[in-house]
Amino acid sequence: MLRIASIGECMIELSESAADAGAPGGRMQRTFGGDTLNTAVYLARCLKQAGRQAAAEVHYVTALGDDPFSAEMLAAWQDEGVQTRLVLRLPGRLPGLYIIRTDAAGERSFHYWRSAAAARELLRDGQAAALAEGLAGFDLVYLSAITLGILDADSRERLFTLLDALRGTGCRIAFDSNYRPRLWASREEAQEAVTRVLGLASLALPTFDDEAALFGDADPAATARRLHDLGVEEVAVKCGAEPCLVSRSGGPAVRVAVERRVQPVDTTAAGDSFNAGYLAARLTGAEPAAAAAEGHRLAARVIAAKGAIIPA
Repeated sequence: MLRIASIGECMIELSESAADAGAPGGRMQRTFGGDTLNTAVYLARCLKQAGRQAAAEVHYVTALGDDPFSAEMLAAWQDEGVQTRLVLRLPGRLPGLYIIRTDAAGERSFHYWRSAAAARELLRDGQAAALAEGLAGFDLVYLSAITLGILDADSRERLFTLLDALRGTGCRIAFDSNYRPRLWASREEAQEAVTRVLGLASLALPTFDDEAALFGDADPAATARRLHDLGVEEVAVKCGAEPCLVSRSGGPAVRVAVERRVQPVDTTAAGDSFNAGYLAARLTGAEPAAAAAEGHRLAARVIAAKGAIIPA
């Protein structure tokens, strides 16, 4: 049994269309989302479609409250085939919340209420030891810089220790350096945290715009070189609608173009779904370039519909 864990935060999502934006009494649709949760759901779907669901488990690792919204999330994830036994439930706490506004071109803006979210407590005090025990024997752990950014400094150190221990047992670490400045006290704090995880990762799935903003990379090739120099074996640099760059240590970099351009309805979760398509393909034996093509195909379907997680 192949066991995969995605660690991070899921929030209540309220989405508002361009037509309703700013209108008194405008309609909103309530669902849920979060970068690592989006990837976990799409990964579970991809593995099921590939006929690998019986041979693989996708777990989501987070903390939720004991409220009705948290219960709805758990039920929805279980319906998707995502395992939830590593989800921590905290009495009296709530999930975070965000609102998406989407303009006429399909681009979105986000507004967050997450400072007291339960997920921030995931690695507090003695909870890290329980999580380490729960993840023992896993084959791959996926996380993002948002996972890092929601944690306090002590919890982040516990996460670094946990990832290092997992890596020592043969578990692969996959990382998306999803840079969101509002989560960090400074750019330097984010650089240090992201670099530490990259030093433990065997696979990185960054977005070039984030790398340029955080590290000043001149182009995707510079991003790949920097990550390989940190010890990352395999890199897929996402470049929006432009070809992504895929490379392995010591090998040539390959550009993989989008098969078919689509008019975006909502670009939410474009990168998260690419990551899921890429990981699913690699876990089922595809080479990196073919995996990138699968990532593009899935992302194209996701951005053609509203919301972070589109109907199955």
